[in-house]
Amino acid sequence: MQARETDRPEGDAATLGARVKTGVLWRSGSQIGGQLIAWSATLLVIRLLSPGDYGLVAMTGAVLAFLDLFKGWGFASALVRHERTDSFRIGQAFGLLILTNAALAAIQLALAPLAADYFRQPMVADLLRVQALFYLANPFTALGHALLARRLEFKRQSRIDLVAAALSAATALGCALAGLGVWTLVVAPGVLWYSRAAGYVVATRMWEIRPRFRFAGAGELVSYGSAMMLVQLCWFAQSQMDVFIGGRVLDPHRLGLYTTALFVTQILAAKFIPPLNEVAFAAYARMQDRPDAIASAFLKTVRLISLVAMPFYFGLAVTAEPLVATVLGWRWVEAAPLAPILAMAMSFMTLQILFGPATNAIGRPGLQLRVGALGASIMTAAFFIGINWGATGLAWAWLGGMASLLVATVLMSLPAIGARKRDFLGAAAPGVVAAAAMALLVAGFDRLLPPLGEAARLGLLASFGAAAYAGLLLLFARKTVDEMIALVRPARPSAI
Repeated sequence: MQARETDRPEGDAATLGARVKTGVLWRSGSQIGGQLIAWSATLLVIRLLSPGDYGLVAMTGAVLAFLDLFKGWGFASALVRHERTDSFRIGQAFGLLILTNAALAAIQLALAPLAADYFRQPMVADLLRVQALFYLANPFTALGHALLARRLEFKRQSRIDLVAAALSAATALGCALAGLGVWTLVVAPGVLWYSRAAGYVVATRMWEIRPRFRFAGAGELVSYGSAMMLVQLCWFAQSQMDVFIGGRVLDPHRLGLYTTALFVTQILAAKFIPPLNEVAFAAYARMQDRPDAIASAFLKTVRLISLVAMPFYFGLAVTAEPLVATVLGWRWVEAAPLAPILAMAMSFMTLQILFGPATNAIGRPGLQLRVGALGASIMTAAFFIGINWGATGLAWAWLGGMASLLVATVLMSLPAIGARKRDFLGAAAPGVVAAAAMALLVAGFDRLLPPLGEAARLGLLASFGAAAYAGLLLLFARKTVDEMIALVRPARPSAI
């Protein structure tokens, strides 16, 4: 394959805006579709498995999440930032990804018995040995994802992710019904990883790309990728140290209750926001020479994400008890008191993670690294303190830590993005204020209800909350609602 320049898609601001809009719709739409598929299976699987199964997998997840920091996606992401690239640079990124992930698989095999000793659970070693195979799919997924992102082909990305989610969900349900227990939570993610990798190989004709293991001239790839690894290392401390610390103190049952409550409350921040951030990163990268455009696009992102995410978090906080009882079942009722605390923590987290794509795209990964290092320090200290009060203490550590980190991120990152603090607060305010008012109305409505079954109570509260939120927005934030409608409305053909 001869080296040649590969340009980014050409186009004016209107064309870029249309492609970004299409990307947002496809990425968000596929996430919604994928999560509906995944959750339909997950809710059935949760009822078939025990909290202890989820606790064991959470322990292995801490090891996976740590090693996953070094999988080298930053090498592939560097390709997205460059205006031009060529087949040799793409091959170098491919070679770096292959070497990095092969090494990670070997390291995990070696660490498996040590992790089992640390968590005092022998089963952890067996699970980790099988999960080491996951890394072998990473080079194909990372490179394919980056190549499609360069072309703003988010529609193809979304189709791949949707098919992979369906295959993984079917596998999870089949394994649970077959009585595989904890292995269900290993096999199903494996199917997800490998089916995504296969999809990206086909979509990008990856068999035509030759891995390059000569790294002369790859300094920028390595530098950017290494910076991203350090950022992710800090993110590990923010998001995984609770399990690393709690896994040694809490038994698998209590840890499973905690991690499942965390999973439910993190669904937006962990599953929906990252794909939208991928679209934002690609769009911001094309605006590097227009700082005012980056600031405007960032504030619009904050406004729209706040509008969608905040009612979820505030609504979850006031309906946690009937929701857990109805959706997860009787085995999980002990997780209900944790959900409101974690839901409020995730509202701060959702806003905080919107800053990274903007600062990375303008060539300031060092800024996100400083923010990440501060977050790692704050969250690690909070978790070490919180574990003294068990799972509830970890939940409160999330809330206090994420609130503090959001404030620090705003102060450190807004000047680089070119936005003012009052602009950021103004962008987030419609969603936050309307969601908070909605939550108060739902809590008051709940007190007026007669004794009901949990499913009926949840249905009434959710319906009332949705109507209240929509009404509040229409009365007090109509401009923001119109902006969101314009985003999802198909573009009309221009008049001739």
